[in-house]
Amino acid sequence: MDARDELSIGQVAERSGFTASAVRYYESEGLLESSRDAGGRRRFRRTVLRRLAFIRAASNVGCSLQEIREELDRLPSGRTPNKADWHRISRHWRARLDERIEALEKLRDGLDSCIGCGCLSLGTCRMSNPRDAAASDARAPGAAFLPTALRREDGFHSSATV
Repeated sequence: MDARDELSIGQVAERSGFTASAVRYYESEGLLESSRDAGGRRRFRRTVLRRLAFIRAASNVGCSLQEIREELDRLPSGRTPNKADWHRISRHWRARLDERIEALEKLRDGLDSCIGCGCLSLGTCRMSNPRDAAASDARAPGAAFLPTALRREDGFHSSATV
C-alpha cells in the first residue's frame, strides 16, 4: 500500500465524522480493514471513507448492523463501487424508506393524542391504544405500539454511529 493512500485512525475519524472508537468497532465487526505499520499503528486505505459514509447512510435508513454487513459484502472487492453498485443498493432501501415515511406521517398526524409509547398515561389514545387496550395486553413494555419502522430493537443506533 502506497503511504499516500494510507490514513491513520485519527485522520479517518476526522474526515469521516465518526469517533476513533466507532472506527475500531466497525473494524472489529469486520466492516472495515486496516493494516499495521512498523510501530503497530492502524493504517487505513482512503477507500475506508466511502465505506464509513455507506455505514452512516445505511444506519440512517434504519439498516441493522447485519444488514449493513450483508450489503457491504455484496460490494466488489478490489475496486471502488460504481454507480450500478449504488443503484442496486438504493433499490433495497427504497421500500424501507417509504415504510418509514408512512410511519412518520402517521405519528405526526396522531401526535397530539399519543406517540405510540404504550405508557398508558392517556385515558383515551385515539392513535394506538383506544380504550386502554394495552392495560390487558401481554406485549412487551415500552413502545409496543410504535410502528416497527420507527422502533429499533437491535440497539445498533448507539454512540458507535455518531
